Amino acid sequence: MNGGVSKEIEEETKEAVEVWTPVTQLGMLVQWGEIKTIEEALRSKYPLREYQIIDYLLPDLSEEVLDINLIQRMTDSGRRVKFRVCAIVGNSNGYLGIGIGKDALVRNGIVKAVRVAKLNLAHIKRGCGSWECNCGEEHSLPYKVVGKSGSVEITLLPAPKGIGLAAGDIPKRVLVFAGVTDVWTKKKGETRTTFNQALATYNALKKTSDMKTLT
Repeated sequence: MNGGVSKEIEEETKEAVEVWTPVTQLGMLVQWGEIKTIEEALRSKYPLREYQIIDYLLPDLSEEVLDINLIQRMTDSGRRVKFRVCAIVGNSNGYLGIGIGKDALVRNGIVKAVRVAKLNLAHIKRGCGSWECNCGEEHSLPYKVVGKSGSVEITLLPAPKGIGLAAGDIPKRVLVFAGVTDVWTKKKGETRTTFNQALATYNALKKTSDMKTLT
């Protein structure tokens, strides 16, 4: 992301949190101190509908723009042009979100995409599911997961420590934001589409928390 735009968004976010007045039950519980961690917020029965909740509970979240596209639509009044922005947020320690924002101005599109990404924040369960390593640390994934978006399908496989991220540029950036450092990947479909690649990777990572393991 452009440094100047990023700094402006961070300043706006800080100001928004300072003057934030919750309008949902979850937001009120967070501001009252009854919910103190992001884990409690995501596990609660209340839906996440205010991005300020994430800013309040997870202030170290980083953000990055993955793609900006120009989209055009013909209307009765003529051609309308907007920018579609794909952004990801994460803390490189098990939390990841992805979002799309559309606006006639790039800067506003970035702000919208980042806010949507925060509302889509998910916990990513990490581990060491590789039989070649079995170190017990959280450097890879606990098991194989598959994610889809459009025609893109991506398979993430646990890898031993030191392998790194054997993935394309877009999945690699998403994995870094989730805090995964070693993984094998397999892709198929129209992988030139940035958003579908990123969303497929995100959908695969989300399954690490959706699946239940026997203890």
